[in-house]
Amino acid sequence: MCGIVGFIGDKEKKQILIDGLRELEYRGYDSAGIAVMDCCNISVFKAVGKIVNLEHKMKDVEFNGFGVGIGHTRWATHGKPTELNAHPHLGEFSYVVHNGIIENYQELKTFLISKGRVFLSQTDTEVIVHLFEYNLSLVEDCFNAFEKTINELKGAFAILLMTKKESDKIFFAKQGSPLIVGKSNLNEIYFSSSDAPLIGHVDDVIYLEDGEYGFAKLSEISIFKNFIKIDVAPKKLPNNKQFAQKSGFRFFMEKEIYEQSQVIADTMIGRVKDSLVHFEELENIDISKFNSIKICACGTSYHSALVGSYLFERVSKIQTSVEIASEFRYKEPLLHENTLFIVISQSGETADTLEALKMAKHANMITVAICNVDNSSMVRVADFSILTRAGIEKGVASTKAFTTQVMVLWMMALHFAQIKKVVNSEFIEKEILAMRESSNIIKVKEFYHEKVKRLSKRYLHGHGFFFIGRDVFYPLALEGALKLKEISYLHAEGYPAGEMKHGPIALADSELFTVALMPKNILHDKIKSNVEELSARDATILSISPIEFNLSDDFIKTTDTEHFMLEFFEMSMILQLFAMEISIRLGNDVDMPRNLAKSVTVE
Repeated sequence: MCGIVGFIGDKEKKQILIDGLRELEYRGYDSAGIAVMDCCNISVFKAVGKIVNLEHKMKDVEFNGFGVGIGHTRWATHGKPTELNAHPHLGEFSYVVHNGIIENYQELKTFLISKGRVFLSQTDTEVIVHLFEYNLSLVEDCFNAFEKTINELKGAFAILLMTKKESDKIFFAKQGSPLIVGKSNLNEIYFSSSDAPLIGHVDDVIYLEDGEYGFAKLSEISIFKNFIKIDVAPKKLPNNKQFAQKSGFRFFMEKEIYEQSQVIADTMIGRVKDSLVHFEELENIDISKFNSIKICACGTSYHSALVGSYLFERVSKIQTSVEIASEFRYKEPLLHENTLFIVISQSGETADTLEALKMAKHANMITVAICNVDNSSMVRVADFSILTRAGIEKGVASTKAFTTQVMVLWMMALHFAQIKKVVNSEFIEKEILAMRESSNIIKVKEFYHEKVKRLSKRYLHGHGFFFIGRDVFYPLALEGALKLKEISYLHAEGYPAGEMKHGPIALADSELFTVALMPKNILHDKIKSNVEELSARDATILSISPIEFNLSDDFIKTTDTEHFMLEFFEMSMILQLFAMEISIRLGNDVDMPRNLAKSVTVE
């Protein structure tokens, strides 16, 4: 959600900024803009919609020679997606881009208006540039004015600001939203809110921490915290840009569904051994001191957390609860040091989950982050972290991140069970065998994809979908419904199959589509009975199972395996294909669905 880029140097700046913003498109946005300053002149361009609209506006413009530039992709929070509300925002002689939310913006705006400042947009961001210029009138030093400004802001922010008063610098600050800065071997300075735009330009970067701020000019990066200049050691930047290509697939989401076989194998490397599961990352956790586990997450990661709760209790024999992070933050939760606290996030920047993690840290709980992005905020804050190794996921609707999260949780459950000695060697051998097979089972077979493509044309209408399952297949039903909602815009709900009779079955008729997850290896007879009840009310049934179900209107036959988690992964892949093919038939943008963003960095 929202992206930031910045550059100081002699190279042509338009293309550097545009290319950087394009690398951040996956985060979701509804407008974009850049501002470039050379000497004392500032040029600004903004456009609503895709970056190509911004590029079209700038087709006859180049910015050669020394200068500084900032760029932004905006996902509307305060104010509608219009050019006026797009970043960068201007004062009289300065421009700013910002990710996050300024919680006290209304109070600041009222004060600044009383001082004669004129606002043009509806955004919270605009107060930053007006507050900076007001403070500059008081202290007459740009850095001191910037320092004073950020200390008056409340909320989350990553800020880049440039001003005609010191036209060779960019001022920056980080609090709760990611911001990265690096210097090239030509002494140019690059900024971004994510790794991707920096790859190929710099080798080492500084991942700014909360409360850090400063200024940069050619060949120099000065960082401060609590009014004191600090030294921060750079870290190596990853150099993998393979995600920039769709590799012949129609959409990134499709490519990522097909990649799951490989990334699940990558997730297991060095962790799943011949006779045990071992996490080097967790070697210093004494699992015996914990009598429970609490998992906190949002969205798709919440669904993987629910799967984990079944696995921890069944395999590790540890009481496990799961919390939606946005609710957890405000419920005044009881936090105990004998509870292991786990957060799950694809990006590692999800605002609500990150705040929940900080609450757990404040309560002296031992914390673990399961994440796909190294050096992300959660990875840096948590005591321990496990990378899912899914690779960069550009489709907004998460696929391979979900399955790798579930795989990590399954491995963790067995890892803890081994340490606690609550499982025998025969059980461990069976689990490891299934884990190794999961990479093959989730591989997309051509006949599956063709079957789903053909079926999808029959599910474009109706008054809604029920996805139903039991045990770990209940959170999978939730995830299947979420995938369909996200990219097709059709109403869908996930339910535990045994709950249908407690109200939802009242909706059953021929225009209600029921997607029934009916595994062989866990509660098959129970869910069969639940689906029969729906069929008796004339609901349209799509059953997914290795065992044929004669009341199905449509049937997808899955592989007959001996472990329920293998069935889980195969059905997960099928549900992802199902949502994608329906969305394609409806003519939607599969990778960038409306109103959604890849990384939700505001609450």
